[in-house]
Amino acid sequence: MSSRTPSSSSALVAFSRQSSSFDAIDAANPIIARIRSITRREALALMHPGDHLLELNAGTGIDSFHFAAHGIHVLATDAAPGMIAQLKQKQRAHPELPVAVMECSYLDLDRLGERRFQRVFSNFGGLNCTPYLDRVLQGMDRLLLPGGTCTLVIMPRFSPWEVLGLLKGHFRSAFRRFNKGGTQAHLEGEHFTCHYYSPDQVRRQLGPQYELISLRALSLLTPPPHHDRFTTRYPSLYRSLDHWEERLAHWWPFRNWGDHFLITLRKR
Repeated sequence: MSSRTPSSSSALVAFSRQSSSFDAIDAANPIIARIRSITRREALALMHPGDHLLELNAGTGIDSFHFAAHGIHVLATDAAPGMIAQLKQKQRAHPELPVAVMECSYLDLDRLGERRFQRVFSNFGGLNCTPYLDRVLQGMDRLLLPGGTCTLVIMPRFSPWEVLGLLKGHFRSAFRRFNKGGTQAHLEGEHFTCHYYSPDQVRRQLGPQYELISLRALSLLTPPPHHDRFTTRYPSLYRSLDHWEERLAHWWPFRNWGDHFLITLRKR
């Protein structure tokens, strides 16, 4: 089975095209900053200086270099050539940080050979760009040392903000994540398929040798990143939604919902 399905090839083209502006888009979005802060805090709580971390779909290395600044040895991988070019440019600019770069799809992790890691990290739904999540998790499991942890940010099927689209008559988009076979996404002139997964699917595919450390919703009540103007238009409401989300995000069933969920598991 080829890892380069038509949809994944289109996604690689799209993300390569966006690579040169990716950091500027990221820096200008306060909702992305909030999600990164939450995710990094949880991931770093389990890391120790000197740990070896594999980042999947590392993009331009925004998280990779953050972790490296805390003494973590990072192998930043991505399959989009444009993202790899940006990663290598940062690597040259920061030779003091322990970041290695490799162009590698998360469907081809056997290319890493005998390398092993204490941590695996994937942010912002990169794993939603493949229908073969089971293959990604199997590859990750082979590379993760016993006692190691994985921290993954994935988009689930149920997003309250998308369902709210019903109030505006957006019936198709309100339930698009429930479509069998995935949903068409559009970025930088390219169309590709996104696939949505539940935390239970992740746990089931990894099996009983993994224990759940934490699970929480992201953008459950607060708006998802593409609603970034919400924070300036309704600052008081945004702060209130943030407050209540933090109260609910770790509780069932809310922790399974949101624009994304954040799951951390430990290999027994």
